[in-house]
Amino acid sequence: MDRVGDEGAQRLAAALEQNPTLITLNLSSNQIGYQGAKHLAKALQQNQTLTSLDLKYNAIGDQGAQHFAQALEQNQTLIKLNLGSNQISDRGAQHFGKALEQNQTLTTLDLSINRIGSEGAQHLGKALEQNQTLTTLDLSGNEISNLGVQHLAKSLEQNQTLITLNLRGNAAVSEGTQHLVHVLQDKRIQFQFL
Repeated sequence: MDRVGDEGAQRLAAALEQNPTLITLNLSSNQIGYQGAKHLAKALQQNQTLTSLDLKYNAIGDQGAQHFAQALEQNQTLIKLNLGSNQISDRGAQHFGKALEQNQTLTTLDLSINRIGSEGAQHLGKALEQNQTLTTLDLSGNEISNLGVQHLAKSLEQNQTLITLNLRGNAAVSEGTQHLVHVLQDKRIQFQFL
């Protein structure tokens, strides 16, 4: 089976820059790396119709994450971004943290099944303190320990919009859970843990 790959992503990106109607694009499992991500992210900076982009099961890595984070700082239409299973680490999460501090449209971010640890959770948590649009954050299947969960819990004390936080399959244990339970007693946040 042929995959889109970086070259196909570059062609799609060129079309996406001019397309006035497409609102959902699913490119999951297409062997897209950071080069393809670079072109797609550039297109997102100009596209004014796309609301949902699914790139799950590709290999954009931290470089691709940086390109998408920069695009999110300018894009005003994308509300759902799925970058699950894309080899993103703490460095990529840091880029998304910076973008989420500025972005005012994204409501759902899926960073599941990556390599994000407690440092990445800290950057995302800091962004959640300021972000007022994100309602769903999926960090399941990463490497977040108790310390990372503590950072996220602290941010939720100030965040008023997050409704769903998925931390299933991370390294955190009961201590991290206790921090979240304490914060969530007064909030209406659904969280999945364990």
